[in-house]
Amino acid sequence: MTTNSVKGEIGHPDIGGVLLAGGLSRRMGGGDKCLRPLGDRSILERIVATVRPQVGPLVLNANGDPARFADLHLPVAADVVEGYAGPLAGVLTGMEWMRGTAPGIGWVASFATDAPFIPRDLVTRMVAALEHEGADLACARSGGQEHPVFGLWPIRLAGDLRRAMVEEGVRKVDAWTARYRLAVADFAVDPVDPFFNTNRPEDLAEAERLLAAGHAS
Repeated sequence: MTTNSVKGEIGHPDIGGVLLAGGLSRRMGGGDKCLRPLGDRSILERIVATVRPQVGPLVLNANGDPARFADLHLPVAADVVEGYAGPLAGVLTGMEWMRGTAPGIGWVASFATDAPFIPRDLVTRMVAALEHEGADLACARSGGQEHPVFGLWPIRLAGDLRRAMVEEGVRKVDAWTARYRLAVADFAVDPVDPFFNTNRPEDLAEAERLLAAGHAS
């Protein structure tokens, strides 16, 4: 991993990105909650616009017909572990996709696709936290709450993660990250928590209010 970006630049072309959209969206009533409109575009379009400049290769982890994401012009990869195994399956999918498609990439940054206000310096600050602490992994935190799905993962651990999921049945992100040294990048929650997520219809309404009030963009 290069460190030039930590010193001021935003982009990290040597880090791959995986957008996690493989869930069932039960609390939103099913379907792809990331495709719900927010302002003048979908939640996912907002996230892609924020994430794309921060990383190199970018892949969308989603199950089902990939054609519904055609307008984004992104490669789509289904979970490599069956049974809607949660965010860890998406992280592993991103790792293995990078290893097979972009072998020069050594790290993957993961992003939930229900958080429309992701920081534009998220990857840079996770890299800085990881390097400062000499850690194996990194994740984001705001308001005292860790957000492990917004993480930075070394592809060298892909085999370990696959074994943990397939042979041990590990599903919780923090159950796996607890095995390693985890650095945390802190973010302020004023005027809005950058990791505010739109899990439910009322959350989407609140996101619309925050946009209209100028508290988020």
